[in-house]
Amino acid sequence: MIGVFDSGVGGLTVLRALIERIPDADYLYFGDTARLPYGSKSAATIAQYAVGAVRYLQERGAELLVIACNTATALALDEIKAAAEVPVIGVVEPGADAAVAASRKRKVVVIGTEATVSSHAYRRALQAREVTVQEKACPLFVPLIEEGWVEHPVTEQVARIYLSEAFSDDASDADVLVLGCTHYPLIKSVLRRVAPEHVAIVDSAESTARAVERQLGIERVASSTDGKAENVHGLKFFATDSAEKFRRMGTRFLGLPVEDVVHVDLKE
Repeated sequence: MIGVFDSGVGGLTVLRALIERIPDADYLYFGDTARLPYGSKSAATIAQYAVGAVRYLQERGAELLVIACNTATALALDEIKAAAEVPVIGVVEPGADAAVAASRKRKVVVIGTEATVSSHAYRRALQAREVTVQEKACPLFVPLIEEGWVEHPVTEQVARIYLSEAFSDDASDADVLVLGCTHYPLIKSVLRRVAPEHVAIVDSAESTARAVERQLGIERVASSTDGKAENVHGLKFFATDSAEKFRRMGTRFLGLPVEDVVHVDLKE
Protein backbone atom coordinates (compact mmCIF):
# COMPACT_ATOMS: atom_id res chain seq x y z
CA MET A 1 0.00 0.00 0.00
CA ILE A 2 1.50 3.31 -1.15
CA GLY A 3 0.33 6.55 0.49
CA VAL A 4 0.58 9.78 -1.53
CA PHE A 5 0.24 13.17 0.18
CA ASP A 6 -0.29 16.60 -1.36
CA SER A 7 -1.74 19.93 -0.32
CA GLY A 8 -4.36 19.58 -3.06
CA VAL A 9 -4.95 17.88 -6.41
CA GLY A 10 -1.58 18.62 -8.07
CA GLY A 11 -0.02 15.52 -6.54
CA LEU A 12 -2.40 13.42 -8.62
CA THR A 13 0.12 13.82 -11.47
CA VAL A 14 2.58 11.95 -9.22
CA LEU A 15 -0.07 9.31 -8.51
CA ARG A 16 -0.73 9.07 -12.25
CA ALA A 17 2.98 8.43 -12.91
CA LEU A 18 3.04 5.84 -10.12
CA ILE A 19 0.01 4.01 -11.54
CA GLU A 20 1.60 3.96 -15.00
CA ARG A 21 4.76 2.38 -13.60
CA ILE A 22 3.34 0.28 -10.75
CA PRO A 23 -0.29 -0.51 -11.70
CA ASP A 24 -0.65 -3.52 -9.41
CA ALA A 25 -0.12 -1.58 -6.16
CA ASP A 26 -2.88 -0.26 -3.90
CA TYR A 27 -2.88 3.52 -3.39
CA LEU A 28 -4.15 5.95 -0.78
CA TYR A 29 -4.13 9.64 -1.74
CA PHE A 30 -4.56 12.46 0.76
CA GLY A 31 -5.27 15.98 -0.54
CA ASP A 32 -5.32 18.68 2.16
CA THR A 33 -7.63 20.79 0.03
CA ALA A 34 -9.20 22.74 2.93
CA ARG A 35 -5.86 24.25 3.96
CA LEU A 36 -4.19 25.02 0.64
CA PRO A 37 -2.25 26.88 -0.56
CA TYR A 38 0.67 25.75 1.57
CA GLY A 39 2.95 28.31 -0.04
CA SER A 40 1.63 31.18 2.09
CA LYS A 41 2.13 29.32 5.38
CA SER A 42 5.13 29.00 7.68
CA ALA A 43 7.42 25.99 7.59
CA ALA A 44 6.25 25.01 11.09
CA THR A 45 2.58 25.07 10.04
CA ILE A 46 3.30 23.11 6.86
CA ALA A 47 5.18 20.50 8.89
CA GLN A 48 2.27 20.24 11.35
CA TYR A 49 -0.28 19.75 8.56
CA ALA A 50 1.87 17.29 6.62
CA VAL A 51 2.75 15.18 9.66
CA GLY A 52 -0.94 14.92 10.56
CA ALA A 53 -1.79 13.77 7.04
CA VAL A 54 0.97 11.18 6.77
CA ARG A 55 0.04 9.75 10.18
CA TYR A 56 -3.52 9.42 8.89
CA LEU A 57 -2.23 7.52 5.84
CA GLN A 58 -0.05 5.27 8.02
CA GLU A 59 -3.03 4.43 10.23
CA ARG A 60 -4.85 3.25 7.11
CA GLY A 61 -2.08 0.92 6.06
CA ALA A 62 0.38 2.95 3.98
CA GLU A 63 3.69 1.08 3.90
CA LEU A 64 5.55 3.74 1.90
CA LEU A 65 4.84 7.47 1.79
CA VAL A 66 5.29 9.74 -1.22
CA ILE A 67 5.28 13.47 -0.47
CA ALA A 68 3.98 14.75 -3.80
CA CYS A 69 3.81 18.36 -2.60
CA ASN A 70 6.89 20.35 -3.62
CA THR A 71 6.34 22.90 -0.84
CA ALA A 72 6.00 20.24 1.88
CA THR A 73 9.02 18.39 0.49
CA ALA A 74 11.05 21.60 0.41
CA LEU A 75 10.09 22.87 3.87
CA ALA A 76 9.11 19.87 5.99
CA LEU A 77 10.63 16.64 4.66
CA ASP A 78 12.91 16.14 7.68
CA GLU A 79 10.00 16.54 10.10
CA ILE A 80 7.84 14.18 8.05
CA LYS A 81 10.57 11.53 7.99
CA ALA A 82 11.08 11.88 11.74
CA ALA A 83 7.35 11.33 12.37
CA ALA A 84 6.91 8.50 9.87
CA GLU A 85 7.37 4.83 10.67
CA VAL A 86 7.70 3.82 7.02
CA PRO A 87 10.01 4.95 4.16
CA VAL A 88 9.34 8.48 2.83
CA ILE A 89 10.15 9.79 -0.65
CA GLY A 90 9.81 13.46 -1.62
CA VAL A 91 9.76 15.00 -5.08
CA VAL A 92 12.84 17.22 -4.94
CA GLU A 93 15.72 14.74 -4.77
CA PRO A 94 14.37 12.49 -7.57
CA GLY A 95 13.82 15.58 -9.73
CA ALA A 96 17.39 16.75 -9.08
CA ASP A 97 18.77 13.30 -9.93
CA ALA A 98 16.85 13.23 -13.22
CA ALA A 99 18.02 16.74 -14.10
CA VAL A 100 21.67 15.78 -13.56
CA ALA A 101 21.22 12.66 -15.71
CA ALA A 102 19.65 14.73 -18.53
CA SER A 103 22.12 17.65 -18.51
CA ARG A 104 25.35 17.60 -20.47
CA LYS A 105 26.18 21.25 -19.73
CA ARG A 106 25.38 20.93 -16.01
CA LYS A 107 23.23 24.04 -16.26
CA VAL A 108 19.57 23.71 -15.27
CA VAL A 109 16.49 25.94 -15.01
CA VAL A 110 13.88 25.12 -12.35
CA ILE A 111 10.35 26.56 -12.46
CA GLY A 112 7.92 26.31 -9.56
CA THR A 113 5.61 28.20 -7.25
CA GLU A 114 6.82 31.19 -5.24
CA ALA A 115 7.06 29.04 -2.10
CA THR A 116 9.09 26.27 -3.71
CA VAL A 117 11.45 28.68 -5.44
CA SER A 118 11.86 30.76 -2.27
CA SER A 119 12.82 27.62 -0.34
CA HIS A 120 15.73 27.03 -2.78
CA ALA A 121 15.32 23.29 -2.19
CA TYR A 122 16.01 22.43 -5.84
CA ARG A 123 18.94 24.85 -5.93
CA ARG A 124 20.53 23.19 -2.90
CA ALA A 125 19.92 19.70 -4.27
CA LEU A 126 21.38 20.56 -7.69
CA GLN A 127 24.32 22.56 -6.38
CA ALA A 128 25.20 19.59 -4.17
CA ARG A 129 25.46 17.67 -7.45
CA GLU A 130 27.71 20.42 -8.90
CA VAL A 131 25.08 21.80 -11.26
CA THR A 132 24.48 25.51 -11.93
CA VAL A 133 20.86 26.50 -11.33
CA GLN A 134 18.55 29.33 -12.37
CA GLU A 135 15.20 29.35 -10.52
CA LYS A 136 12.05 31.04 -11.76
CA ALA A 137 8.75 31.41 -9.90
CA CYS A 138 5.70 31.06 -12.17
CA PRO A 139 2.74 31.97 -9.93
CA LEU A 140 0.15 32.25 -12.72
CA PHE A 141 0.50 28.64 -13.90
CA VAL A 142 -1.42 26.97 -11.05
CA PRO A 143 -4.59 29.09 -11.33
CA LEU A 144 -4.55 28.76 -15.14
CA ILE A 145 -4.22 24.98 -14.90
CA GLU A 146 -6.92 24.68 -12.24
CA GLU A 147 -9.18 26.80 -14.45
CA GLY A 148 -8.70 24.11 -17.12
CA TRP A 149 -6.84 26.45 -19.49
CA VAL A 150 -4.10 23.93 -20.27
CA GLU A 151 -4.13 24.62 -24.03
CA HIS A 152 -5.42 28.19 -23.87
CA PRO A 153 -3.55 30.91 -25.84
CA VAL A 154 -3.26 32.93 -22.61
CA THR A 155 -1.41 30.05 -20.91
CA GLU A 156 0.98 29.77 -23.85
CA GLN A 157 1.62 33.52 -23.81
CA VAL A 158 2.30 33.46 -20.06
CA ALA A 159 4.63 30.47 -20.57
CA ARG A 160 6.56 32.34 -23.28
CA ILE A 161 7.11 35.28 -20.94
CA TYR A 162 8.16 33.13 -17.97
CA LEU A 163 10.53 30.93 -19.97
CA SER A 164 12.11 33.84 -21.83
CA GLU A 165 12.95 35.30 -18.42
CA ALA A 166 14.06 31.93 -17.01
CA PHE A 167 16.45 31.23 -19.88
CA SER A 168 17.95 34.74 -19.95
CA ASP A 169 21.46 35.93 -19.19
CA ASP A 170 23.69 33.23 -17.66
CA ALA A 171 21.00 30.56 -18.13
CA SER A 172 20.62 31.07 -21.89
CA ASP A 173 22.56 27.87 -22.58
CA ALA A 174 20.97 25.74 -19.84
CA ASP A 175 19.91 22.42 -21.33
CA VAL A 176 17.34 21.13 -18.81
CA LEU A 177 14.04 22.54 -17.55
CA VAL A 178 12.81 21.01 -14.27
CA LEU A 179 9.06 21.17 -13.61
CA GLY A 180 9.19 21.90 -9.89
CA CYS A 181 5.43 21.85 -9.35
CA THR A 182 3.09 18.88 -9.67
CA HIS A 183 0.55 20.97 -11.63
CA TYR A 184 3.01 21.64 -14.44
CA PRO A 185 2.91 18.22 -16.17
CA LEU A 186 -0.57 19.19 -17.39
CA ILE A 187 0.98 21.97 -19.51
CA LYS A 188 4.05 20.00 -20.55
CA SER A 189 3.04 20.17 -24.22
CA VAL A 190 2.79 23.98 -23.99
CA LEU A 191 6.16 24.20 -22.24
CA ARG A 192 7.68 21.95 -24.89
CA ARG A 193 6.50 24.33 -27.61
CA VAL A 194 7.88 27.46 -25.98
CA ALA A 195 11.10 26.15 -24.37
CA PRO A 196 14.32 26.33 -26.41
CA GLU A 197 14.60 23.30 -28.72
CA HIS A 198 17.82 22.03 -27.12
CA VAL A 199 16.24 21.88 -23.65
CA ALA A 200 15.16 18.56 -22.10
CA ILE A 201 12.13 18.73 -19.80
CA VAL A 202 12.33 16.85 -16.50
CA ASP A 203 9.00 16.05 -14.87
CA SER A 204 9.53 15.51 -11.14
CA ALA A 205 6.34 13.40 -11.03
CA GLU A 206 7.88 10.82 -13.38
CA SER A 207 11.23 11.03 -11.56
CA THR A 208 9.51 10.37 -8.22
CA ALA A 209 7.65 7.37 -9.61
CA ARG A 210 10.98 5.92 -10.76
CA ALA A 211 12.43 6.53 -7.28
CA VAL A 212 9.51 4.59 -5.76
CA GLU A 213 10.19 1.73 -8.17
CA ARG A 214 13.80 1.63 -7.03
CA GLN A 215 12.76 1.79 -3.37
CA LEU A 216 10.45 -1.19 -3.89
CA GLY A 217 13.02 -3.07 -5.96
CA ILE A 218 10.62 -3.33 -8.89
CA GLU A 219 11.79 -4.10 -12.41
CA ARG A 220 9.31 -2.43 -14.72
CA VAL A 221 8.06 -4.45 -17.64
CA ALA A 222 6.36 -2.13 -20.12
CA SER A 223 3.13 -3.36 -21.63
CA SER A 224 0.42 -2.02 -23.90
CA THR A 225 -1.96 -1.75 -20.93
CA ASP A 226 0.31 0.26 -18.59
CA GLY A 227 -1.61 2.79 -16.55
CA LYS A 228 -5.11 1.74 -17.65
CA ALA A 229 -7.81 2.01 -15.02
CA GLU A 230 -8.65 -1.68 -15.09
CA ASN A 231 -5.12 -2.52 -14.02
CA VAL A 232 -5.24 -0.52 -10.79
CA HIS A 233 -5.98 -2.71 -7.79
CA GLY A 234 -7.17 -0.17 -5.25
CA LEU A 235 -7.49 3.63 -5.34
CA LYS A 236 -8.83 5.48 -2.33
CA PHE A 237 -8.87 9.24 -1.90
CA PHE A 238 -9.10 11.46 1.18
CA ALA A 239 -9.79 15.21 1.00
CA THR A 240 -10.18 17.80 3.75
CA ASP A 241 -12.57 19.94 1.69
CA SER A 242 -15.46 19.14 -0.65
CA ALA A 243 -15.30 15.54 -1.88
CA GLU A 244 -17.37 16.48 -4.94
CA LYS A 245 -14.99 19.28 -5.95
CA PHE A 246 -12.02 16.97 -5.45
CA ARG A 247 -13.72 14.30 -7.58
CA ARG A 248 -14.41 16.75 -10.39
CA MET A 249 -10.98 18.37 -10.58
CA GLY A 250 -9.09 15.21 -9.63
CA THR A 251 -10.34 13.27 -12.64
CA ARG A 252 -8.68 15.84 -14.90
CA PHE A 253 -5.34 15.62 -13.10
CA LEU A 254 -5.31 11.84 -12.74
CA GLY A 255 -6.65 10.94 -16.17
CA LEU A 256 -8.73 8.22 -14.48
CA PRO A 257 -12.10 8.31 -12.70
CA VAL A 258 -11.80 9.63 -9.14
CA GLU A 259 -14.67 7.91 -7.36
CA ASP A 260 -13.90 6.75 -3.82
CA VAL A 261 -13.36 10.10 -2.05
CA VAL A 262 -13.69 10.30 1.75
CA HIS A 263 -14.02 13.69 3.46
CA VAL A 264 -11.58 13.98 6.38
CA ASP A 265 -11.65 16.57 9.15
CA LEU A 266 -8.16 16.63 10.66
CA LYS A 267 -8.01 18.47 13.96
CA GLU A 268 -5.56 21.38 14.09
